[in-house]
Amino acid sequence: MSETCIDAVSESESSLSGRDFHMAPILNISIGHWAGFFAFVLGGLALDLGLFHRQSREVRAREALVWTLIWAGCAFFFGTVLAPRTIPGWDPSTSALFLTGYLVELCLSMDNVFVIAIIFSYFGVPQRWQHRVLFWGILGALVLRGGMIWLGSELIQRVHWTLYVFGGFLLITGAKMLLLQEEDASPDLSKNPVVKWVRHCLPVSPDFDEERFTTRSKGRWMITPLAVVLVVVETTDVVFALDSIPAIFGITREPFLVFTSNIFAILGLRSLYFVLASAMGYFRHLKKGLALVLVFIGAKMLAEEPLLKLLGDRLKYVSLAVVMSLIMLSILASVFSNHQDRKGGKGSST
Repeated sequence: MSETCIDAVSESESSLSGRDFHMAPILNISIGHWAGFFAFVLGGLALDLGLFHRQSREVRAREALVWTLIWAGCAFFFGTVLAPRTIPGWDPSTSALFLTGYLVELCLSMDNVFVIAIIFSYFGVPQRWQHRVLFWGILGALVLRGGMIWLGSELIQRVHWTLYVFGGFLLITGAKMLLLQEEDASPDLSKNPVVKWVRHCLPVSPDFDEERFTTRSKGRWMITPLAVVLVVVETTDVVFALDSIPAIFGITREPFLVFTSNIFAILGLRSLYFVLASAMGYFRHLKKGLALVLVFIGAKMLAEEPLLKLLGDRLKYVSLAVVMSLIMLSILASVFSNHQDRKGGKGSST
């Protein structure tokens, strides 16, 4: 009886300190687990650039789709097979948290694809060089997001009410995305402060020098427009991370889960870009679906305590179901709208 009381008191204290038993699974993560994951990521990137994409070339949609499925399969295998067998404390509910986080991050990165396509179009980057920019951009994103995840984890552990700030931020961001008009969604890169700063502070060559980021012109070293594109892509990812990092903390507080789900989503971003860049107009309602996902996660963060009392450990599975449903409904709505447009077009032409 006394042990039960002690356990109840310990759980209560843990909940008050922000380390809640439902949203933050107790995992025994060792340095070896972190080292193994980093080795996998670096090995995958080395194979990608050193073996499969050593020469600059256009990436076909079919090849990109295969690589997208490969990275998604790696994430699913890691979350449902490898991690449960190698990490003490990883159970099916942990897999649900990982997959929810991965799905949210992957879908939020689809919005990033649209902006990257605009950046490449604005600077006139040939398609055969785009993979190289995305490779180095994603390599930088790994470092930047890792730092942001560490900072977010420290804030949440030391100042628990930061969660409510994140939740309110996601609610406002999602609401703005819902109200944003389509014509206002495209960024005006001619007024981009990063582009202006780079061109003002650094010597930029007027033309590309194949896939190089630096070149020698008129006796001095200069950066090429491709380097400017890389800087803009990096800063754009930081802006998108301001949405995605709080969103993943609305699903789990475990740093290893947050980091791995984020990284798997980023690793699939390059291939996802070549699949979706030319077809983003087809998924016209996806942005609305992502906005609703942000609103849902923000509301869940603000109402976490009553939801945990009501649903308990089932909240993880409910979150996964809601996120998947919102995304699937937005995709189905896009398919239906495009079908209606084609049907109306045929009718008007006859």
